[in-house]
Amino acid sequence: MACPSGGDDPMKALRIGNYNVAPVVEDVPTPDISPGEVLVRIKAASLNPLDVKLQRGFMHAFFPLAFPYILGTDLVGTVEYAGSDVNRWRKGDEVLARLDPTSGGAFAEFAVVRDDYLVSVPKKVSLEEAAGIPTAAGTAWQALFEVADLKRGQRVLVHAGAGGVGSFAIQFARSVGAHVIATASGTGIDIARRLGADQVIDYRSENFVNKVSDIDVVLDTIGGETQQRSFNVLRSGGYLLATSAPPDEALAKAHNVAASFVFHASDRSRLEKIVEAIDASSLKVLVDQKVSSLDLAQAFEHQASGRARGKIIVTFD
Repeated sequence: MACPSGGDDPMKALRIGNYNVAPVVEDVPTPDISPGEVLVRIKAASLNPLDVKLQRGFMHAFFPLAFPYILGTDLVGTVEYAGSDVNRWRKGDEVLARLDPTSGGAFAEFAVVRDDYLVSVPKKVSLEEAAGIPTAAGTAWQALFEVADLKRGQRVLVHAGAGGVGSFAIQFARSVGAHVIATASGTGIDIARRLGADQVIDYRSENFVNKVSDIDVVLDTIGGETQQRSFNVLRSGGYLLATSAPPDEALAKAHNVAASFVFHASDRSRLEKIVEAIDASSLKVLVDQKVSSLDLAQAFEHQASGRARGKIIVTFD
């Protein structure tokens, strides 16, 4: 499928001109594609805590950005054009992808996506909600199954069970027959229960260290004191998985447990497995809110507040 040059045809995009400045919706040229790439007309994209960290410069050592930078990694849309050497996709195909964070580009009307990042959208999730899958579900999947090798009957503690990663972790763990305990607060308590947690601990009024013990796997998406106290509830030989900050190796050794920092990377094979699992088990994408692209900047501020329950989905009409 031939692709005409994007040229100077304008599109809307959420960009930042430097670290720690407010993102602004601007008119920018529609991008061109090269061999091995696909131009996707974006139908929806989702925000992640990573987007806030990138905007604030916290991830510079891992993902140095070139400015101006279009925010966003998780998107769903339809194929507009494909490079001459791309044979898997046709115009109009509905696709899902996670972009390289260094490149960004999801919060725009069009994005250039590497062919090996694209997968077909799940059948049992709406097209818009599918945008909430890649990073959150990918992180949970990588942590539980690729790192910890979670098995049926094991006991799992998921911190922030009503968050993006936590909400998928609860469902993935339940799908393989694990016993799931989650921490949450406020409306998140009921959300975690509805997602399948066997036990939910209100972290605002209860100390989880006093409530659980002999845990096989802890998934910590919070860090700080929560991560340090999590070592106390693991059984000897258990596993602590951290997504916000590298775990303390000395504490892990002192408690005779393994501990890993889970650094999610875009992977089509993993994303395909997740799509299959979602279709097979009817897993849900927990959506905090859906907003129009006209409200992109406000949606970003809500993500930055840390109060989102699940995913913030931005739609492009």
